[in-house]
This record gives sequence, C-alpha cells and structure tokens, in this order.
Amino acid sequence: MALEDAKNEVDGAFTRKDLRGLAFENAFVGATSFLRRRYTKDLAGVDLAITGVPFDQAVTHRPGTRFGPRAIREASALQPFDPPYGWPTSPLEDMAIVDYGDVAFDYAHTPSFPGLLTAHIAGILKAGVGTITLGGDHFITLPILRAYAEKYGPMSVIHFDAHSDLWADDDMDRIDHGTFFYKAVKSGIIDPKTSVQIGIRTHCDDYLGVEYIDARTVHEKGVAHTVARAKEIVGQNPTYVTFDIDCLDPSAAPGTGTPVWGGLQTWQAAACLRDLAGINMVGGDVVEVSPAYDTSGATAIAGAHVAHELICLYHWAHHRK
Repeated sequence: MALEDAKNEVDGAFTRKDLRGLAFENAFVGATSFLRRRYTKDLAGVDLAITGVPFDQAVTHRPGTRFGPRAIREASALQPFDPPYGWPTSPLEDMAIVDYGDVAFDYAHTPSFPGLLTAHIAGILKAGVGTITLGGDHFITLPILRAYAEKYGPMSVIHFDAHSDLWADDDMDRIDHGTFFYKAVKSGIIDPKTSVQIGIRTHCDDYLGVEYIDARTVHEKGVAHTVARAKEIVGQNPTYVTFDIDCLDPSAAPGTGTPVWGGLQTWQAAACLRDLAGINMVGGDVVEVSPAYDTSGATAIAGAHVAHELICLYHWAHHRK
C-alpha cells in the first residue's frame, strides 16, 4: 500500500479523477463505491460498469438481498490496494471501470421492474460498455440476459448455484428467482447446449439440455476437471457468468436466502473463476447476498471477491495487454 496516498485519499468515489488505478483510501473510511471506483453515469471512455440491483421481491424463503449491493460495495473496500492475487494482470490499472450506481425502480410496482432492469442494462451495453451486476435475488439475471441477448443473440451461460433455477413455469410475467433459467431457455435467450451449471445440489426434474456439474463432482473430480468441461461446453461463444452466493457452502456464506449444505468452499470457487480465464466473458453478476443473516460479513466479502474475479475474467477476455 502507498502509505502517503493512504494518508491523503478519502471519498475517492467522488474525488478520484482517473478511472484507472489502484486505490489506497483506508478501508474503514469514505464513500463505499465498488473497489473505490468513481460513481458516475457518464460512460464516455469507460470499459466496464459495476451496477447494483437491490431487488428481492422474488425470493421463496428469506428476504434481504436488497441490501446485497450495499454490503458488497462495503466489503470491497478491502481489495483495491493491490492487483488481484493469482492473476498476472491488474484490471483496475488497465481498464476504465466505474460504479454506475443502482437501477432505479418503484419498489411498490413489481410488474414494471423487469422491463426497467432490461432497459438499464441495455443502455450501458449500447454505450459499448460491459456490466458486472451486484444483486439482488437471482431473478434479476433474467431481465439482464434479455438485454445481453438483444446484443449478442442466444447466450452461453456459466451458472454457479446450489439450485438449477429450472422450475417449470410458463407464465413469463411471473417473478420468481427459482425459474429464471427455465424462462431464459424457453424464451430462447440462453443456448442450453453451450451452457453449464456448477455446484448444483438440489433436485431438478428436467435440465432442458443444460449440462450440470454438481457439487459432489466438483469435490471428487476437482477444479481442473470442472473448468475443463465448462470451457469445452461454452467454447468461444459470448458467455455470461452468473454466481449465486449459495453455490458456496453455508459454512462459508451463511448470509443468503436458501442455503444448502455440501457446497463449494471459497478456495474451489476462486480456483474455478481464475481458471476460466480464456472464455469469451461479456458480462456477469453475483447475487443472493443477504447480509442480515451473517453478522461476520463473510458472505458479503465472498460476494465482493466473486465480483472482482468477474472483472478479471472480463479484462482477460477484452483488455489484457
């Protein structure tokens, strides 16, 4: 850490001039933008936008993920001092990254939310900027994918989760975080043959042609097997990576709405994400962080690390020098 900078930097979310570079503001002070990036709606010259979606009206059990984006931003204050461990590159120094803030929506008019979110993401993509989204429950991935499919066509998806989210539900207006993948496949915005789910450990009647690598397989066959198969499946197709924090075991991430035992440990998730370098990753999200159920803050810390790794994957695909 640059100690002289640490003495003088504060509120970089508003005061920093350069969109690139590490940040040395003390982790316990200041405005908590993600990784101390500048808060701005100006996308001129921007490579990647971080945006929050504080929505949790689609949950089947414990609510609270509306507070996820704020908690993840706060937890990320521990990370912008150095290049990310395990990567040979430094995305914060090489890319112009901003915190675009949260999507605005009427909390009391849930039916209007999906369209608002799709328009929010589509506006960023239209500017030639990629997105990493902080959720929010997992329903948010469906309207986000609609925006991506408008630009790229049917998406390949790498989906980290305890649940397949393939509950059959043909009512496309119904909002439920357990059905987003089903509706995305049925709507044609996901290509099931080039998509994969990792960490699954709950029952699913029909995977609709999507290959899954369950948590036991990850544990028994290892990260190398998991990543090699995932890369084989998605190839070089435009790929969206969505990470439900309940993919992690509850011992590592208790702050989530529908925890399931037997999940990935954080080292396995970190290794999977790092070894996915080389996929054509065009966007991603981390969802289902519900901080009220974890007084230690470990779940939000894990969420912040996942989002940082997604930035690294995006950088590797598009801006690596």
